[in-house]
Amino acid sequence: MFRIIRQFFRRNDGQDLAEYCLLMAFVGLIALGIILKTSGGIQGIWGSANTTLASTPGAAASGSTGTSADSGTAGGQGH
Repeated sequence: MFRIIRQFFRRNDGQDLAEYCLLMAFVGLIALGIILKTSGGIQGIWGSANTTLASTPGAAASGSTGTSADSGTAGGQGH
């Protein structure tokens, strides 16, 4: 019985698996930190672009609405 208990404590087969799990958790935390850090910058870029586009006069009336009434005419010229 004691021999089985001693062999159990001497074996370190699961040690590699535990080390790989800890390493993957560490890499995941670093990746999460990088994603969270860069997401604020990306949101800032989109926010400033949205503000700039919204404050531009005539941006909505430029004819880029995608309607079919404007399609096919170039500079107000008809067919």
